[in-house]
Amino acid sequence: MIKDIITFVFLIGFSSLCAQKRSIPVDTLIKTTHNTIVKGQNFSYTAETGTQPVWNKDGDPMATLFYTYYTRDNIKNRAKRPLIISFNGGPGSASVWMHIAYTGPKILNIDEEGNPIQPYGFKANPNSIIDVADIVFVNPVNTGYSRMIPDSEGKMPDKKLFFGINADIKYLAEWVNTFVSRHNRWESPKYIIGESYGGTRVMGLSNELQSSQWMYLNGVILVSPADYKLYSTNQPIYSAINLPYFTAAAWYHKVLPPALQKKDLLDILPESENYAINTLMPALAKGSNISDEERNSVAEKMSFYSGLSKKSILNHNLEVPTSFFWKELMRDKTGYTIGRLDSRYLGIDRINAGTSPDYSPELTSWLHSFTPAINHYIKSELNFNTDIKYNMFGDVHPWDRRNNETREGLRKAMATNPYLKVLNQSGYYDGATTYFAAKYTLSQIDPSGKMKDRMIFKGYRSGHMMYLRNEDLIKANDDLRVFIKNSSNNGKPAKY
Repeated sequence: MIKDIITFVFLIGFSSLCAQKRSIPVDTLIKTTHNTIVKGQNFSYTAETGTQPVWNKDGDPMATLFYTYYTRDNIKNRAKRPLIISFNGGPGSASVWMHIAYTGPKILNIDEEGNPIQPYGFKANPNSIIDVADIVFVNPVNTGYSRMIPDSEGKMPDKKLFFGINADIKYLAEWVNTFVSRHNRWESPKYIIGESYGGTRVMGLSNELQSSQWMYLNGVILVSPADYKLYSTNQPIYSAINLPYFTAAAWYHKVLPPALQKKDLLDILPESENYAINTLMPALAKGSNISDEERNSVAEKMSFYSGLSKKSILNHNLEVPTSFFWKELMRDKTGYTIGRLDSRYLGIDRINAGTSPDYSPELTSWLHSFTPAINHYIKSELNFNTDIKYNMFGDVHPWDRRNNETREGLRKAMATNPYLKVLNQSGYYDGATTYFAAKYTLSQIDPSGKMKDRMIFKGYRSGHMMYLRNEDLIKANDDLRVFIKNSSNNGKPAKY
């Protein structure tokens, strides 16, 4: 069977070569078997990697999505085994990040804090959740090897069918239905996990899967979620919510006042959170009606919690952009900038002056490690070969952000499914999708508060990809194991 599949893939590749046109097989798979040790247990697993079509309304393929599916071998009752469906974000980002750095059976060759090491590569992940769940990593259109497919006349489908909040949710839900049916996983407890924009994606998918595909979930996992509903809200709310992140990053770089710096991070963040919600947000909402006395008082306290000067805060009318913070925080102390997605990282700009950094030092660091590793891994370990480029980031623009009701979608999914629970994982030093913004989003999903006991927040002393720091890789995977165990209902009825 496997030999026939490999032969088929070779013939597809050969015919494409003869035609001098690069293309990806529309519907194919390759299976390989492997051994690993996770949490002291030695076992074998199967990796299935390939492409599965996205169908149009007439039943013809209009795109094909590249995926990798891991299953633990020798499982007596697959129906009881959880299935994790994993998405990254962007939008336009491949599944590479969580695939070979977090939950999958392989992780990057990096140091304990997540920095690149040569030779680039990968190694076994002793913390992978494959011991307790099967995982499929999905690449949306134009990410990884996933591509749109021309029709019989050579015409490409309309990008609007894929590139937008609601279009993305709709076609991915259909794709997941096909995948679950093909692999006979309808009985299994199901979870969807999304990182960054993937948070918006899986919030929306939770309701789309339940309401349109009749596929009910046990859990939704948000990893450093990007909530575009929050980003498009009025500025006082969004600006105020950034303050606790400022506190965390300033604490890490040891530039807070001594009264705060001598305390542990988790002891000072509640203070900053309380000030952000109860004092800063109302002050910003006043706009020009704020008194000079209150304006100065707020600027002074913001300086205390952020490590920025009072003058620079007043110069921004109390609304300090995160981009300015990344440039300003260490400007006078060391001249380095700090990272956007992970503010532990440092960068060097052409000049010290300016209002934003030249580049994101954490992202360039990560691309050092991830790009060589995923390309080598797919070919050498998974035996999937193609001349198509693996898109770490693909072109998905213009992206339609209109009619974003993903928060409400998650609320509906939870309300109509008593089994469904939510886990949020965020890094304190993430300046793009901040941990406190994630907390705020959770509070807004269910304003009634009736379901808040089914929402869990976990924070980590790292950034956007908290799992790159080895200590947090261990902790975050263990938190997933606990969440999966606690949301597996073991015969309990789904009722209120």
